[in-house]
Amino acid sequence: MTAARTSRTPLPGIGVRYDLTTREHRHLSVVAHRDGSRTLSAYRRDDPDACALSVHLTGPEAEALVDALKPTHHSPTLLSTTELGLVAERIELSAVSHWNGRLLGDTRMRTETGVSIVAVLRRAEAIPSPGPGFRLAGGDTLIVIGTREGVDAAAAILDRE
Repeated sequence: MTAARTSRTPLPGIGVRYDLTTREHRHLSVVAHRDGSRTLSAYRRDDPDACALSVHLTGPEAEALVDALKPTHHSPTLLSTTELGLVAERIELSAVSHWNGRLLGDTRMRTETGVSIVAVLRRAEAIPSPGPGFRLAGGDTLIVIGTREGVDAAAAILDRE
């Protein structure tokens, strides 16, 4: 299988445009805007200059798409949680959350939902297995694992303002 052809074009004042031509000769482009958002475009096969689809994504939406296209959790050494009736998800803690600045143990997360918080992502740092004395901060992303119902309940608890 041949590699996709790619190119990079600076767009002064806007960002950078990345173009990709697939092995099926389909033309895709992504404009990485300076504000962190992305515009994904797909072009018509019969007219490569005619855009068939254009989707503007926020930074978090673009990250979610990357996770879906190239999931980091696919490894033969990892358990498939869905086969066990479990889900693993990211829940972001809002800056206006009731839990901003409070201790993780105060949430009573495991007791109330059965969910385990297996890590917290803070800026460029990952904190594995945070204990009950860990102080939460707005902008933290909590990696949780549990049943679908438990994870939904955890998200509701953490969304409290």
